[in-house]
Amino acid sequence: MAFEVKLSAVPVDRNMAGALHDLLPIEIGMFGGSGNYDSKVIENPIEVKVFTPYGAPSDNFVLGTVKERTFAFLARHGRTHTIPPHAINYRANIWAMKALGVKRILSPAAAGSLQPQKIKLGEFVIADQLFDRTYGVRKDTFFDGGTIAHLPFAEPFCPELRRIAAETANEIGYKVHDRGTYVCINGPRFSTRAESMFFHNQGWDVIGMTAFPEAALAREAGICFVNISMPTDYDVHGDEVVTHELVLKTMAKNVKRVRKLTFEMIARIPKDAGCDCQTAMQHGLF
Repeated sequence: MAFEVKLSAVPVDRNMAGALHDLLPIEIGMFGGSGNYDSKVIENPIEVKVFTPYGAPSDNFVLGTVKERTFAFLARHGRTHTIPPHAINYRANIWAMKALGVKRILSPAAAGSLQPQKIKLGEFVIADQLFDRTYGVRKDTFFDGGTIAHLPFAEPFCPELRRIAAETANEIGYKVHDRGTYVCINGPRFSTRAESMFFHNQGWDVIGMTAFPEAALAREAGICFVNISMPTDYDVHGDEVVTHELVLKTMAKNVKRVRKLTFEMIARIPKDAGCDCQTAMQHGLF
């Protein structure tokens, strides 16, 4: 499976095209989630449109450098937040990242805390496990015809990036939980009380709508992937039942902290991976 890149600078400009050529391949990518669309920290940014076999990604990419590392930013829901979680073209987004050369993806995202006594709003959860409740309606593989492949996925998130995220948060002074189970629901609706209590009683930690199939597709593509959840609500366990307005309101209060954590991580990511995420599919083809 060849992840070939076809892209154009926006707008097309000879100088911009030369600068783009000098940037590639990109090392590190990031998905900007709800309330986190600001890519101003990128030095010498270039906006590009990436073409994929699966159609258009969520938006144009912003490429440049951060802390002397080549970097790609994509607004997961589009920069004006017009794409709901269930309608995101996850395959196009991951394919485009891979085609640009990306080897590591940082994925900060708003989430709900399923354990209010332990995980408070504004804290960070670096998930180590994933429970999929999207009911199989999302396209979650690049191998859906022709070559047969089975993805090893017991540990869905990159252990090296998880460690770096937790260590960085601790050093900055942020409250962080270095592990937790992320429950991914299909959306766009939020959970019923019965569903939320079921997840809570299972002992799972946070709930969101985007980590799956992002994590699985990234692993198939040989990209390290880390989920950085920031709880913006208590799902249905608090006095105020979760709404989209509440999520954005809470995220707006904490978005600077999310940006500081993710961008402080970048310089700490080693050039060569010390995990097996990027080679996971070597024995997955049948």
